[in-house]
Amino acid sequence: MKKIFLFWTFIFFVSCSFDNKTGIWNSGIESEIKDRQFKDFETLNSSIDIFNEIINPQKDLNIKPSPLINNLQWNDQYYQTSNNLDNFSFTNLNKLVFKSKRLSKSNISSNLFFDGKNILIVDENGTIVVYSLESQQIILKYNFYKKKFKKLRKKISSIVDKNIIYVGDNLGYFYALNYLTGKLIWAKNYKVPFRSNIKIFDQKILVSDINNYLYFINKKDGERVKFIPTEKSVLKNDFINSLSNNDTSLFFLNTFGSIYSINNKGRINWFSNLNRAKDIDQFSSFYSNPLVLYKDYIIISSDPFLYILNVINGSIIFKKALPSIVKPIASGDNLFLITKQNLLVCINLKKNKIAYSIKINKEISNFLNSKEKPISIKTFAMLNDTLFIILNNSYFINFTLTGEIIEIDKLPSKIYSEPIFINRSMIYLNKQNKLMLVN
Repeated sequence: MKKIFLFWTFIFFVSCSFDNKTGIWNSGIESEIKDRQFKDFETLNSSIDIFNEIINPQKDLNIKPSPLINNLQWNDQYYQTSNNLDNFSFTNLNKLVFKSKRLSKSNISSNLFFDGKNILIVDENGTIVVYSLESQQIILKYNFYKKKFKKLRKKISSIVDKNIIYVGDNLGYFYALNYLTGKLIWAKNYKVPFRSNIKIFDQKILVSDINNYLYFINKKDGERVKFIPTEKSVLKNDFINSLSNNDTSLFFLNTFGSIYSINNKGRINWFSNLNRAKDIDQFSSFYSNPLVLYKDYIIISSDPFLYILNVINGSIIFKKALPSIVKPIASGDNLFLITKQNLLVCINLKKNKIAYSIKINKEISNFLNSKEKPISIKTFAMLNDTLFIILNNSYFINFTLTGEIIEIDKLPSKIYSEPIFINRSMIYLNKQNKLMLVN
């Protein structure tokens, strides 16, 4: 019996790797869990020929990104009005500079905000927490809700503008709070759940409800100035209505799969439907990452297609079965995205052509000289003219713009929230709701 025990103990240890880098691979259990956001589309899209081709980059491929910026603010859920990420300057020493105390006992929204001095977060009970990076302490905790609503789990969207945080929720409330003074400026109950990100456009707050109605709200008093009804979805999923804007127009992608271009007078410039179910009575479930504006392009990475539209008239410039799992990044003359099949794809926007598509798993396997296994991707960014992919297990892979791995490493602490990139550093929340500042 003792010999049998020793034999199986030996087998166990032999089968384990002591190379700390191979911890990048998911466990068998994790790999069996399908991406939640795509579960509604497994049957629907089974007949579509999904792009899964490896196209190696040409040796003379020269990709020039947008200029590096040292970002100092993060006032929007998706960083800026266009929802596109910049090429952030980053001091990549991968060292933990500081860790805060626990900011909340409740789960926190995955979104962080930074006004230049303070980090703002909102937990699922609706408590707004303002944390000073300078003094490294909480300077305000505020909860708008009455006692009977405080313990209800809430889905909250918010945006920060000039010391004011505007908040909408799934209970139908919308309010404005001066978070430096703790003064509630106004509050309204619209009696219908809100279901979108929030934008500020032409001094009005733009938000959509669960019925795909688009609201124009006065910043000063919270009164509804106008609303635009659009198509309702028969089926519900995890996708929420997506808003993005430039200086002249607002763009609204609803859960039915229709995109609207709206001017600053609230008039519709054009609209287009991207859903294959054209009839509102048909199966009309639709999923997309947040729409991205870049130059003259509207980029919609839906399941199962990637669309690139003309911002002027909504005409389709590029369409391909590239179901993307994270929000893509446009930079220079190129678009970078990661597909559900774990392909890193670069598209030349001027030529409307795929410059390369490489299998992330395979590149990792070759880099580590290990067996290829599944990975689970958390987020995607561009840092220091390179591509930065963070996995759910807190490993990150740093790629050149032409698809070569520079390094693989692990963050000093497990990542829970979406990260923000501020002053050459990365800030995120760990699972214990503690702020991590890394550079």
